[in-house]
Amino acid sequence: MDVRLVMFREDGSKRIVPLTSGVTTIGRKEDCSIRIPLSTVSRRHAEIYVDEEGVSLKDLGAANGTYLNHQRIDEEDLEPGDQIMIGTVVFTLQIDGSPPDQEIVKIRSKIKAAGKGGRSGLATSRNVLADDEEIDPIAALEALASSADQTAINPEDDED
Repeated sequence: MDVRLVMFREDGSKRIVPLTSGVTTIGRKEDCSIRIPLSTVSRRHAEIYVDEEGVSLKDLGAANGTYLNHQRIDEEDLEPGDQIMIGTVVFTLQIDGSPPDQEIVKIRSKIKAAGKGGRSGLATSRNVLADDEEIDPIAALEALASSADQTAINPEDDED
């Protein structure tokens, strides 16, 4: 089973994080399998478990919660096309090529459009901190480099 997390950048290019069998830990801490060094991400935020039966997502008590399709969850089984929000970063789950990339782009566009005009709780490309202050999580991630033993989400790394 080919399992991937797909994240699209503002320019439409994508970042793919392949998931292997077993547990993948996502968080801000350096020993996490997928490191997202943003203040909205807990040190150990969530885990994704992949086996021959399927894929599941578990929140690890993250202060900002782990969201699946815009709903805060504790632990849930995942399906292709599910949207996972960790802090301000949104991934789409792709299993064996489903959904195809063009469908993921459409899903992302709907999320972005729904999030305009206020704090709706939906994942958007920008997280409003205060009325006049914004943080762009993509720009924050671009400033980081990945190490050999972990995946740092760095939108500058192009993968197709």
